[in-house]
Amino acid sequence: MMLKSTVSPTMIASEAAAFPPGMRPSFLQTPRFIRDPGGFFQDLYRRYGDPCTLWSSLGPLVLTGEPELVKAIFTADPDTFEPWPVALLGVFFGERSVIMSAGDRHRRDRKLLTPPFNGARMRAYGRIIVDATREATRGWRTGWEGRVHDTTTAISLDVIVRAVFGIEEPGARGRAMTIVKTDVESMVPSIMFFPALRRALLGVGPWSRFVRARSGLDELLYGEIRSRRAHGASGEDSLSLIRAARYDDGSAMSEAEVRDQLITLLAAGHETTATALAWALYWTHRYPALAGELRAEILALGADAEPDAIAGLPLLDAVCVETLRLHPIVPDVGRRLRAPFTLGRYTLPTGAGVGVTTATVHVDPRNYSQPREFIARRFLGTKPPMFGYTPFGGGARRCLGAAFAMYEMKLVLATLLTSFELELLDRNVVAFRRNITMGPKGGVRVRVTGRRG
Repeated sequence: MMLKSTVSPTMIASEAAAFPPGMRPSFLQTPRFIRDPGGFFQDLYRRYGDPCTLWSSLGPLVLTGEPELVKAIFTADPDTFEPWPVALLGVFFGERSVIMSAGDRHRRDRKLLTPPFNGARMRAYGRIIVDATREATRGWRTGWEGRVHDTTTAISLDVIVRAVFGIEEPGARGRAMTIVKTDVESMVPSIMFFPALRRALLGVGPWSRFVRARSGLDELLYGEIRSRRAHGASGEDSLSLIRAARYDDGSAMSEAEVRDQLITLLAAGHETTATALAWALYWTHRYPALAGELRAEILALGADAEPDAIAGLPLLDAVCVETLRLHPIVPDVGRRLRAPFTLGRYTLPTGAGVGVTTATVHVDPRNYSQPREFIARRFLGTKPPMFGYTPFGGGARRCLGAAFAMYEMKLVLATLLTSFELELLDRNVVAFRRNITMGPKGGVRVRVTGRRG
């Protein structure tokens, strides 16, 4: 099964659609991209220049990491674009989700969904984040060995289930966490990037596992949605806030629309943060002196420091920013053109794709000195270059949960560092593809060498 391009061969051949040079379709290009997107993009730029065109089953995708061209994409009229991978990923993240919508609908949905993850409502989750971290590490004793990615996944699952559903009863929360985890783990690269493999094979295989997992998640989601509707429950959780929110014309989201928004919040909201946290713990313990400085900064606030005070610490912020620079969870940001668009000296036609390769932007010497080194102090007293730091995308489609993700990262990292002394057991961890995210292979193994407090 090949997905059709919206750009016709005639249009491609026309002078008005002069695409940059690039790679023609190849059976090997998708596996290479899945395995090592950063290396794949850099190889493309070495061979064809920047920008270049990747000819894919979805049509031509023009890629760039050039600072001025990145700026052109992220500052363009938002109505120029729609999401690039809807035909590929809509089934996984909800085709009515805000990340899959465009134009007026995207603006309406984004306005409705912004409040739960900003300001006082976001900060209300601070204690939940700290409690979830302590609960997930209750079994950590001196001598304990394990993969921190497993622990950060448990923490982020707990946080997102509480934040999205407001479920506090331990049994119900545990069941919800299991359902969400099963669904996310079923979204494997083979079915995400190869639509031809989306076939039911007598109930076995990755697609059948995904269908079963998604059915379980749908049962949970629609059950929670209808329960709120029947009982009129209200609260600070995302579901309650989305149900209560109204568009400018007084209408509300349908059950199906709410379901798709919740899938995005659950799937994207926990996996990305868990992975970023695992990388942060890897680097802070790869350099023990850094872990010591960070711990001292946090402890200086006192035993009962407020979450907001912790989140405002400069070195802690710098560590989190540098982690996402060196390990952007999603390696590229793609969009499809709804109107002709000029990118550098090329005029691209409606239907073509444009993409910012975050994996190369973040290691570009024009943006950073010693770009492949983890140097958290580069961000002390200074912010990343506006168009040289794109872990959450950019422009009008920047990730809604960016502030919440950073807040959670800081509080979890601070809680772990001030509760435990850890020794890193794997010193040369590399990235590998989990689904659309790039995580640490092996999960970052550590040993607890001491407890604090």
